[in-house]
Amino acid sequence: MADKTQARRTPLSRDRVLRAAVALADDVGIDSLSMRTLAQELGVVPMALYKHVSNKEELLGGMVDVIVGEIGSPEPAVDWKSAVRQRILAARRALLRHSWASRVIESRATPTPTVMAYMDSMIGMFLAGGLSVDLTHHVMHALGSRIFGFSQELFDAPRDLDPQRPALGEMTTRYPHIMQIASANHDRHSVVGSGCDDQFEFEFALDLLLDGFERLWRLGWSSTGHRADRL
Repeated sequence: MADKTQARRTPLSRDRVLRAAVALADDVGIDSLSMRTLAQELGVVPMALYKHVSNKEELLGGMVDVIVGEIGSPEPAVDWKSAVRQRILAARRALLRHSWASRVIESRATPTPTVMAYMDSMIGMFLAGGLSVDLTHHVMHALGSRIFGFSQELFDAPRDLDPQRPALGEMTTRYPHIMQIASANHDRHSVVGSGCDDQFEFEFALDLLLDGFERLWRLGWSSTGHRADRL
């Protein structure tokens, strides 16, 4: 009780509000987070929060900033490919600590300065490694949300499918190749799809992309020449 009382006596700050919001979303889920529930958690009236965040949209943007701030830097003196891989996997570890974060990042129409700075640093890692501005432009498009540690998945299969269910038998008949792929899974607790190993699939795709980027870099690839070849 003393700790709770002391916390409520601690003056509010923007940082304290945002970190409390992140902790609350971790506990109750992002859908249950509101200015009112956050105020209750902090032991203040809701209006007190508006001195630090103007509305819930700004609150969510600030929460993303907190998550981005948890992303560690790569080891010094490593090559660009290793540095990028380390940074992206650090971002993934940060997001895995906050299961709601990817949804909020996707929902942001305008990135905050903190997010912009992170994106700028990612681009800088490619440029410092010797990739051209042209190639880096396309690299960032190819990586997409992976720079934040998550990717949009093709399959969202139902879990714990019972092979004896009629619906499953019908799917096997109608979509034999999909079901053949689905039966080759190995992790029942995956968030990607029933049976997929999330971390393995993420790193598999990331490594394919990085290997491809490196190959294009060594070939001196440019989008101008590629477009000309298609004409």
